[in-house]
Parts: sequence; C-alpha cells; structure tokens
Amino acid sequence: MGPLNLHAAIANYGHTTTLKDGTFTSDEFELTHTEISPVPMIFRRMVRNLEFDIAEMALATYICSKHYKKGFTALPIFLTRAFYHGGIMCNANSGIKKPSDLNGKKIGTRSYTLTPGIWTKAILQTEHNVDLDSVTWVLSGDEHVAEYQTPSGVISSEHNDLSKMLLSGEVDAVIGAGTIDSPDAVPLFEDPDELDTGWDNKTKIYPISHLLVVRDDLLLAEPWLEAEIYALFKEAKDSYVKSLPSLSKIDANDKQNKKMAAIVNGDPLPYDLNGAYQGINTFIKFNVDQKIIPNYVNPESLFTMPK
Repeated sequence: MGPLNLHAAIANYGHTTTLKDGTFTSDEFELTHTEISPVPMIFRRMVRNLEFDIAEMALATYICSKHYKKGFTALPIFLTRAFYHGGIMCNANSGIKKPSDLNGKKIGTRSYTLTPGIWTKAILQTEHNVDLDSVTWVLSGDEHVAEYQTPSGVISSEHNDLSKMLLSGEVDAVIGAGTIDSPDAVPLFEDPDELDTGWDNKTKIYPISHLLVVRDDLLLAEPWLEAEIYALFKEAKDSYVKSLPSLSKIDANDKQNKKMAAIVNGDPLPYDLNGAYQGINTFIKFNVDQKIIPNYVNPESLFTMPK
C-alpha cells in the first residue's frame, strides 16, 4: 500500500511552490494539486462542498465556518499576512478628507465576512474614530458560508465591481478593491505604510489573512497526519525564508520588502500558534463585535496542534 494521496488547493507563493514542483515531499503522503483562480474560490468550494483534503482558507471565512460546524480544522500554518491601511479608496467627490468622515457614508466591500474587510473595519473603529454602525455596508458579492446572515446596515449591490461602484458614486469608499486607475479614486490615507508600522508597533500584531485547513474525517482516520502536514509545510517555508535577502541588505527601492524590513524581526512567516495567539484572539473579538459570530471562542478551539 503506497502513501496516502491528498487533494490540495493552495495558491502559489514562494513558500508553497516548492510543495508543488516536488522540491519538498513526504514519505507518508502525496499531494495532488488543483490550481484555482481567483484564490477565494478555493475557500468557497471547500466551505460549500468539502472539495479538497487540504485547502487554503481566509481566517474570517474559517472562523465563520467553524461556527457553522463545517468539516475541517486549521493547522497553525499561516500562509499569508498583510496590513490594511492602504486598502481603503474613496471617491474624490465624496467629501471624505479624514477617517471620521466615513461616518454615515456608504462603503463597498466584496462580502461582509471578508478578512481584509474585518481587519480594516476594526482598525478604523479602534484607531480612527469611525462608528461602524453608522456606515451602510454595500456588498458586491455574497458570503462563502451560505448559512451566514448579514446584520442590519448591510445591503447588496446589483453590481459586482467595486471600482465601478466607487466611480459611479454608488458608494463613497471601498475596501479591498485594489488599484483603481482614475483621478476620482483617492486613498483615504496618504502614508499607509507609516500607519501600518505604527499599528504594528502599538499592537504587536502582524495580521493573519490565510491559513491551512484539513478535512476532519482525515484527521480522525489518520491521527499522525497533522504532524506530517505541518512538518512538510514548515520545511518548505523555512527554506523559502532562508532564501530571502538579509533585512539589512534589502534594496531601499523595493517598497514591499522595505516595509517588511521595517515591521518584521526574524521569520516573516511564523507557523506558530503561541506567537500568533494575540493577533488571533484580537481578531476573534473583532469578529464578535462585527457580528460575524455571536460569541467569543478561544483560539485553541480553532486549531489542531501537531504532536
């Protein structure tokens, strides 16, 4: 009997491509990869159909999924992290000059359970005096977790393009729309990198965006599997991190790596629940506050820990 074959769906990052090209393999299982674009479709297909054995998952989608008892559990493999002051774009004609001007406005986002949206809303609320309850949240799409019901103050647009929604004036601002090539779209913050660094220094949180989940039936049937998956993914990640340039040698013109150098000490992609505990605990509280889940849960209850 050969190694266990596992169907996986994860995006292509420096720390995951070597799991796909055969650089790093396990003697205990094989990975068969399905390429899916855009990446959020991985989350949707896993949540709704349990389509994969191993899958990438957005943190908020995962937290919502666990509330609805979906059949998968996360390992402390944190595939992506990001900062969010730079993700807010405003209509230049909306009169928004400072964060508190968002109060009473319409803000577009892809879904209410969107991980960048939850982090961004929380930062606006806790750091910039934005009353989230005063905002009308306008969705360009639906939720990955079909059972989830949005709270009051949330409406759906007839359109699925955040950029067009912003430029048409349907909404006053958008979260997570990416670059919008128009003089009528302006960032809320002129220097988001500085604000991100300040928030990191204050909170000591480098926000987690995506993690890795495994089907519960597999974890139950093969108790050794979680440790093997963790070891393989960590080996690939550690190799990638070692290949990165020394932070002291990063080109000052390399904006993304310069930003990383300013905020990260050591491993920029730690696969460690203890180190991530404060950030995850804070994010769970944000999810309760924003009515993604009704009650607080302990971070430990969301993870299976490699033994």
